[in-house]
Amino acid sequence: MKYELYYWPEIQGRGEYVRLALEEAGAAYVDVARGPRGTSAMMKMMDADGGTPPFAPPFLKAGKLVIGQTANILLYLGSRHGLAPKTEAGQLWVHQLQLTITDLVVEIHDTHHPLGPSLYYEDARPAAKKRTADFWDERVPKYLGYFEQLLAGNGGTYVTGRRLTYVDLSLFQIVAGLRYAFPKRMKAFETDIPGLVGLHDRIAARPNIKAYLASERRIPFNEQGIFRRYRELDN
Repeated sequence: MKYELYYWPEIQGRGEYVRLALEEAGAAYVDVARGPRGTSAMMKMMDADGGTPPFAPPFLKAGKLVIGQTANILLYLGSRHGLAPKTEAGQLWVHQLQLTITDLVVEIHDTHHPLGPSLYYEDARPAAKKRTADFWDERVPKYLGYFEQLLAGNGGTYVTGRRLTYVDLSLFQIVAGLRYAFPKRMKAFETDIPGLVGLHDRIAARPNIKAYLASERRIPFNEQGIFRRYRELDN
């Protein structure tokens, strides 16, 4: 089956967590909005009357199914492509971890949009500085420290043990994104999370991911996505 992924064509954003899973699995998919009239097709599906239209991208079309929300999509893909445990308890566990990553992604986004997504960064600069300081003082150690502890407790290879799951791929993206958005802060903090740094490097070296990162399919980080680089916040 060839999947159809619907997400904004100019950014990695939340769609990137799904792309990483599809690429690691070697699954056939098309990034619909990056093709001709793809964004219009995406909007049409969201505006459909009746049925189960998705609220917002990303969403995935798998046969007749249309699945929205990043964690929900990964729950679906994980069990079908060897990226999640086989037991129900294991699948719920990695889904729970992905939902925790979803919370972290929201907090990352809110460092540069602390007063709401409709305001430009320039309109919320003082609040962004305060939010970013709190994020790095309190929230990053809590979130990344939690995953660092899980890695160490399960042997240090992958979060759940010896087998890769989609959570590991998502944590790769978190580390890569924080390095882009906050290079100084992240460099200083990485000494506290050697396990996650090692995980990032192992994921980057996996054949399918390595090929993807070197391809045109990997949209570069930019100032329109979740991870945005504002030098005044990286101090």
